[in-house]
This record gives sequence, structure tokens and C-alpha cells, in this order.
Amino acid sequence: MGKLANDPAPGSPELPASAGGRWPSHAVAGLTVRKAMEIPALAGARLLAGEDGLDRVVQRANIMEVPDILPWVKPHELLLTTGYPLRNTPQGLPGLVAELDARGLAALAVKLHRYLDALPEEMVHEADRLGLPLLLLPDAVGFDDILNQVLTGVLNKQAAALERSWEVHHALLSVVLEGGGLTELVTKTSAVLGVPVMVTTADGRVLAEGGNVDDLASWRHTPCFDTSGRFRTEYEPGGVHSHVDVPGWHAVVSIVAGRVDHGRIVAFARHRALDDADVNVLERAATVAALAVNKQLAVTAVESKYRGDFLRDVLSGRAGDRERIVAHCESLGWDVGRDLVVVVAELDPENGPAASSGLQLRPVQERFTVAWQSVVQRRDPRAAVVGFAQEVVALLPVGPRPDPEAVVRDAVRQVTGDGGGGRRSFSTGVSRVVDDPSRLPVGYEQARRAVDVGRQMNGRGSLAHFDSLGSFRLLSQIEDREELRGFVRETLHGLAAEDDPEMEDLRHTLKVLLDTNLNVAEAARQLHFHYNTLRYRIGKLERMLGPFTTDPELRLDLALALKVLQMRGLS
Repeated sequence: MGKLANDPAPGSPELPASAGGRWPSHAVAGLTVRKAMEIPALAGARLLAGEDGLDRVVQRANIMEVPDILPWVKPHELLLTTGYPLRNTPQGLPGLVAELDARGLAALAVKLHRYLDALPEEMVHEADRLGLPLLLLPDAVGFDDILNQVLTGVLNKQAAALERSWEVHHALLSVVLEGGGLTELVTKTSAVLGVPVMVTTADGRVLAEGGNVDDLASWRHTPCFDTSGRFRTEYEPGGVHSHVDVPGWHAVVSIVAGRVDHGRIVAFARHRALDDADVNVLERAATVAALAVNKQLAVTAVESKYRGDFLRDVLSGRAGDRERIVAHCESLGWDVGRDLVVVVAELDPENGPAASSGLQLRPVQERFTVAWQSVVQRRDPRAAVVGFAQEVVALLPVGPRPDPEAVVRDAVRQVTGDGGGGRRSFSTGVSRVVDDPSRLPVGYEQARRAVDVGRQMNGRGSLAHFDSLGSFRLLSQIEDREELRGFVRETLHGLAAEDDPEMEDLRHTLKVLLDTNLNVAEAARQLHFHYNTLRYRIGKLERMLGPFTTDPELRLDLALALKVLQMRGLS
């Protein structure tokens, strides 16, 4: 992966300062009821109930004096009324309060006048229970004054928020225009919000992060992330939300360019609730992040082609002698002068049509390559990982006491992650240990053979080491399936029946006998049979197959036929 230039140019615009070091709450939505009560026209209003709802947001104000006010109520509204429409409410005043709260009303302000002497205690109690601010207005106040002053306050607030939002957008955009990448972008965004921020791929691989290191580490240990460090995007919808088993709040916004889903930008807050204003900043940052991602993809595409062409030459034996290979790999940041295993990972064919959504993901092979690069380079930055048209090839180092399968198994586990995010299953093959770069072509062929045979032996998602293939390596090279089927039928006779439970049971008995080298006592123990029962079964098998207990050539044929059934999935 190429490193983009990320030194900020002198004089780059600073993000506008915010009170308390973060974006102010409700900057975009409007006035809170608490702030609205501070305007001159509401200075004499008395709060009767609903103190818990003073942080509700007012986006509009309305005057309503018709008998049935409910059909005209809108969310986030400060409703001004008199006692006239309240005097004959069919559902009763407590029921009216519940209906108004359900419709998202911000607050209800009442001038009693001559139609209603006082608001009933039941109504006040219900408003207090629901946290719906209920204001009693003095007779002298004019509705038009309240309306004008509230709307002026809302418009001024929104205008200031939009201006500030543009300043934020300009400052974040300058990060990319001046050569910065995702790391600089999330660092700036974190400084605005005062909380940790991450950018991930569409399936949750963390690409960049900004904010307090300890906070970032603590969030990685929450159920929002799986054990591989992947943000579990399949369980994280867009917007602000929290989980019962996760402290604090987090906000998620998609990074989209055109119709392509490039990933997520996520903000985490442990000690305060995130709101619409935080989401607005993340949306601005996501727009800029899409530019940074596209820029990085363009650079990476060129570098990946150059690296891929060279590694393809190495694996085909056309890259020159050992010294040239090692020196050129060194210039690419790879260390191939050590003990390695060649790993080939190949996506399994899809069983059916892929599920479609409104957004397109980057090509699946590209995302598969990025996942492998992310996992391997986190383990060893000098390990080579390249994506070809149909496979990913990685040259993984092994230690002084090599356990290649454990090394690869750990990498596969991390690439697979939690199994979520819409990723496809894949099969993996591992070569023998390669102790010299000149032997990499041999290792590559071994790993490719392990992928093919492993998938035939174990199905989708297999992990196979070349040394574990044994005779399967030879059988896999026979492409004529009918020839193999004919060999199975001629060797196993009736025992080759695929849909007969009794024949399947006898095949298992035969396999155990062959695996134990015809040790009847040990085979009986493994099969949980009485010794005489197994002797009876051996006689039955010999009547069907021939004298395999005394004919070593027949035993070899039978063992190969059973392996064909296992490898080709014919049984």
C-alpha cells in the first residue's frame, strides 16, 4: 500500500474553535425549549410541567385556536394556544397531552383567557410524566411577538450552524487538497468533536483512527469490534445509537462516492450523548473521506500493478537470480531473504446470485486483497501480499521453530473475522517452507495445488497444507470424472452405492480397517464393535470386494477408491 503525502502545508486553515472544544449540541436542529424561554416575549411564561423535556428542540412555532388542533401539529413545534380549543377536547386533556407528545411536539404554551380558568391537575401530571414542557403564558403577551422572536432565534441558530458547517467542511477538505490522507482527516475530525474517530472499510477493517490512544484501545475491547479488531458494521446502522452492553454512544456515517460504498466513519463518545450536530460533522468528513479514499485507490492501483507484475515474474521464475530478486523486493519494502511459506487464498464460487442493495461495493477481489494486506501487514509490514485476478498471494515469514499452519490459520481467522460484513468464503493453500527466493516458484505451485485439492477434499472454506495432501495430489490431476467414477464402481462394487445407508456403514468399516492396517482388535475398539461382530463384517466385505485381507494390491486399490470418494464428494 502506498503512503500518501501527509505533511500539512504551511498556513493550512484551522478548524473553527468551539465552546468546550467540541461542536455545540443542537447547532443544526434549532433552539432548545430552555433557550426559547429566554427570549423577551416568553420571559414571563411559567413552566407548569415537563422540566425533563427542556432540551427538546424547537424548529418551528405555530398558533392554533381551532377546536381540533391535533391534525395540524408538527414535530419539533412550539404550539401556542388558548383555553378555547382545550375546553371540549373529546379525549380529555391528559389524553391530548399524550397525543401531542406522540406527534413529537416540542412544547405547549397556553394562555387561559376566559375559556378555561386553570389547567387540570391530571393534564399537568401527564405532561410532567412524559417530559413535555407545558408553559402558562401571561395575558399581556402577544402570540405574534412570540412567533416572530422564536422563528428569528431558530433561523439565526441554523444560519450560524450552516456557516460553521461550511467552515468545518472547508478545513477538512483542505486536508486532502494539501496532500493529507485518512489519518490526518480523522485527527482533524476528532479534534472538532472531542471524541475518538475511526475510518473503516465497508466490512469494518480499520483504515485510520484519531483521538486519545487509550480511548481508542478501550473501544476496541467492546462488543462493537470482533476479536480480529474489525468494527462489526453488519450490526451498526447509520446514525447515533448505543448498545446495552456497550458504554456510551457512537455515530456511524457511510462513506459513499457515486454509488460505491467505500466504508464507514465512526465517532465514539463514552461520557456524553452524540447528537445530530455530531452526525452533521461526520457527514462532512465522510464526503471528504470519499475523496481521500478515491485518491488513495488511484495511487494504490498503480503501485499494486507494478508490485503484482514483479511478484508474478518471481513466481514464474522470470525475475532473475537470487541477488536481483532480494534487492528488488527490498526496494518494494519486502523481505524475501528469510524462511517463508507461500500462501494462496482464492474466493470460493458463489452458490447463487449475490444479494443486491442500493449501494455497490468495491469489486470483491479488490476488497479481499485489502483484507489480506491489512491483516498480514499488521503482523509483519515487510511481508509481501499481492492480489491477482483470481487469487491473493502472500509470502508469510515463519520463525526458527516453524509452524506454518498455525501462522496461516491465524491470518485466515483474522481475514474471516466474525463472518459478518457480507464477505465471501475462501479456500487457502500453504506451501512447504521456502528457504531460498529461487524456490518461490515451486512454493507457489505447491500452494496452488493445495487450494485446489483442499477445496475438493473439504469443500468451501478449506485450509490445506501441501504436505498434508498425500496421494490426493496425484488423484486431483485426473480431470476425467467418469474415469474416476468407473474406477470406484469397479473396485468397490456394491459398496459404491451413494444412497444406501448400509453400504455407507460398510464403507466406514472398511476405511477403519485399512487405516489400522487390518488390526482387528484396534479397529473393533474404534468402531465400538464386538470382536466377533467385526470378523463377521470382514467376511461380508471380502465376499463383496475380494480377499483384501491377503491381497496388498487390492487393499491399495480400495484405499485409493475411498480417497476418490472423499475428494470428489461422490459418496
